[in-house]
Order: sequence, then structure tokens, then C-alpha cells
Amino acid sequence: HVQLVESGGDSVQAGGALRLSCSASEYRPCMAWFRQAPGKEREQVAALAIDGSANYSESVQGRFTISRDSNVLFLEMNSLKPEDTAMYYCVADFGLSPSCLTRKSWNNWGRGTQVTVS
Repeated sequence: HVQLVESGGDSVQAGGALRLSCSASEYRPCMAWFRQAPGKEREQVAALAIDGSANYSESVQGRFTISRDSNVLFLEMNSLKPEDTAMYYCVADFGLSPSCLTRKSWNNWGRGTQVTVS
């Protein structure tokens, strides 16, 4: 079981930027970020496969960038909007592109980091 620890969440003004980090206790080739706002369904924000291929939800395309450095996953968030307010979760699992980018279930979840945009 992989332990995932997110950090970097904060309260920022609209138009601002944040960088989230997720440290994994073990290597997994497929990693992603999810988010969930109160009263809303959980949404996959971005996924990254080990070959560097990535995909993004339409709501963040062009504003967010997912990347990794060894066992640390990042999410660069720019031009933040109030609708980006949510708890952000890191996930990790096995799998290669393209299945990694569209997988429906994940075995390892972090506890989340809160992002609030006002």
C-alpha cells in the first residue's frame, strides 16, 4: 500500500497561483490529481503517465500543469477561479499510457489538501 501525502493547499485570491505537491512512499508509474468540492462529485483534474503523456479536465485545461520528479507529483495551478475551490487528492497506481490516463479506479489515495479561491 502506497502512502501519499499532499501539501501546498492554501487560500488565495482569484487570478492567483498555487503549487500542490504529493510525496509517494513507493514508486508507481501512474499518478493523478482529483478534487472534490462540497456537494459536488469527485472530479479527475489531471493524470500523468510515466512516458510523460498527460490529460486534463476541460475545466482546468490551459491553466493547470501536472508533473513529477521521481516519487513526487506536482500540480501547478494558475489563473485560479473560485470554482477551483475544493479538496485536492493525489492518487497513484500501476498502469501505462494510455490506460493510465483514463483509469476508473485507483487503489491509493492521499488525505487531501484544501484549496480555497475567493
